Amino acid sequence: MRFRFQLRMLHSLALLAGLSCFYAAKALSADPEVIVLGIAQDAGFPQAGCRRDCCALAWSDAEKRRFSSCLAIIDPDTKQRWLLDCTPDFRDQLRLLDELTPWTPAAHLDGIFLTHAHVGHYLGLAQLGREVIGARGVSVYAMPRMKFFLESNGPWDQLVELKQIEIVRLQAGTLQALNDRISITPFLVPHRDEYSETVGFEIVGPNRKVIYLPDIDKWKRWEVDINQVVQQADRAFLDGTFYDGAELPGRDMTEIPHPFIVESLQRLSPLADFDRNKVFFLHLNHTNPLLHEGSAQRQGILEKGFHVAEQGSSYKL
Repeated sequence: MRFRFQLRMLHSLALLAGLSCFYAAKALSADPEVIVLGIAQDAGFPQAGCRRDCCALAWSDAEKRRFSSCLAIIDPDTKQRWLLDCTPDFRDQLRLLDELTPWTPAAHLDGIFLTHAHVGHYLGLAQLGREVIGARGVSVYAMPRMKFFLESNGPWDQLVELKQIEIVRLQAGTLQALNDRISITPFLVPHRDEYSETVGFEIVGPNRKVIYLPDIDKWKRWEVDINQVVQQADRAFLDGTFYDGAELPGRDMTEIPHPFIVESLQRLSPLADFDRNKVFFLHLNHTNPLLHEGSAQRQGILEKGFHVAEQGSSYKL
């Protein structure tokens, strides 16, 4: 009788010990995150050749400068890092990422996901070449036309030939698992597709879903309701290229038909306050007054419950 009691006690203690180890490990587990590495349009802020007032302060004050739009996905548990887009500011963004994730060897990337073939979204790949990093086998995830473009045009084809990058073909609507905790799914959007198709990405972690959509034509050209996309996500980084149509005097804005911020505010106005709070605008052109913290336009969107993405900020998945 006493022997059976001792066995039951040992079993209970072992069970408690096992539960303690489980909860201790869970407590030590760090959530994956999305990090904002840039919020500006393809050319960054300030923009090359701009002498206008919109860029004057950023030329004189380096703290006002912003990199081209880019997100990183990190998993501290597995020590993995991925980029969404590879911009002309790759050098500085990789340095920023290294500073924010000291637990990973410098310059290590587990993959790069490309949205499309406009200059602000893939030119940074050149720095993986032998003239700079001399990378080996970096996974570059690309849609079919984007994959063909890289394989068929220099200098990108040299990266493939020298096995500095390995292109993984994506398919719209098909989930790509990054590890046991994170997945990413590309979705097609209308845009100026001279060299490739254009996609946004849905990133899903253990607890939250994030949308990354830096480039799209007018919302009415997309068969998907952006309001529903926002409602079904926990955070949405959306195209905010131009505030309105008056930013580029002399330019035919139909040639660059991004949704103006004023149009997006109108389109998203039916959203409840809870859902408006999920929206963060990025991909801001150097002329966009939202880049200036004290502007009336920026204050206006904040009062309506929306946000401007902040470089260096993070969001747990």
